[in-house]
Amino acid sequence: MKNDSKIIINRCSWVNMKNPLSIQYHDTEWSVPQHSDKKLFEMLILECFQAGLSWECILNKREGFRRAFDDFDVEKISRYDDEKCTQLLSDPDIIRNRLKIKASVTNNRIFMELQKEYGSFDAYIWNFTEGKSIYESCDLRTTSPLSDQISKDLKKRGMKFVGSTIIYSYLQAVGILLAHVKECDCCRES
Repeated sequence: MKNDSKIIINRCSWVNMKNPLSIQYHDTEWSVPQHSDKKLFEMLILECFQAGLSWECILNKREGFRRAFDDFDVEKISRYDDEKCTQLLSDPDIIRNRLKIKASVTNNRIFMELQKEYGSFDAYIWNFTEGKSIYESCDLRTTSPLSDQISKDLKKRGMKFVGSTIIYSYLQAVGILLAHVKECDCCRES
C-alpha cells in the first residue's frame, strides 16, 4: 500500500512528526504486507538490533546498516567471519553491539535454512497466518499468541534476539499484522 497519492493527516501516535524518516516509514512501509525475502530479512535484522532501543534510533541508522551489512545480501552475510564482525563493531553508523552482530550472522544462516526448507522465507513466515494479514490495531499490546508461536519456533531453530516482543514488532513491520490504529489514515482492516 503506497500512499504517494493520498494526503495523510492522521497518523499512529508513535510517529515522530519532526522526523521525516519516521513519517515516510509510517506512511509508505510500516504494516504493509511484504513478500520479498530480501525485505523480510532486512526487517528481521533491524528488529533484532532494536531490542532495548527505540525504532526511531534504528530508522535513523538504517542507511548505515544497509551499507555495513552489504545491503542485507544473505549470501554475503553468510560468509561473515570474526574479522568482519570486528569491523562492524567499529562502524559508528550502526548499533555496535557484539551480541547483536553475532546474532545477525547466526540468524542469517538460519534464515537461509528456512529458505531451503520452505522454498522461501516468505512461505515460512506467512504460513503461520495461511498467507493472510490480520488486523490488530497497535495499542499497548507488545506480544500475541502468534508472536509467541513464531518466536518459539525461531528460537528452537537457533535464532537469537527473536523474543515475542521483537517478533510482534516484526509482524507489524512486515504487514502480517495490520497495525495502524483506526483513526490513522493508513488503517486497512482485513
